[in-house]
Amino acid sequence: GHRGCEHAAFKRAIWNYVHCIFGIRYDDYDYAEVNHLLERLLKLYIKTVTCFPEKMNPETFERFWKQFKHSEKVHVNLLILEARLQAELLYALRAITHHMVS
Repeated sequence: GHRGCEHAAFKRAIWNYVHCIFGIRYDDYDYAEVNHLLERLLKLYIKTVTCFPEKMNPETFERFWKQFKHSEKVHVNLLILEARLQAELLYALRAITHHMVS
């Protein structure tokens, strides 16, 4: 239903925001959705997990999104890490392709 659509849009916003941090942007995505669905503090959290995972600690994890269940927080963190992994793989593949053709 409607909640499923919202959840999918929320996950898509997180995924595309992580890729945006890595300089990957998609022509067919409306980035206004990122600003609409992800509050400023959540974007800061995502950026910290993505770019500075060594700065994460249990206190930061607990402080973020107090109204959410532990399992939902874990799910978001896994989504962030998967999006980061895909971005890194895209860059690695591009480097390999560039090496093969030059």
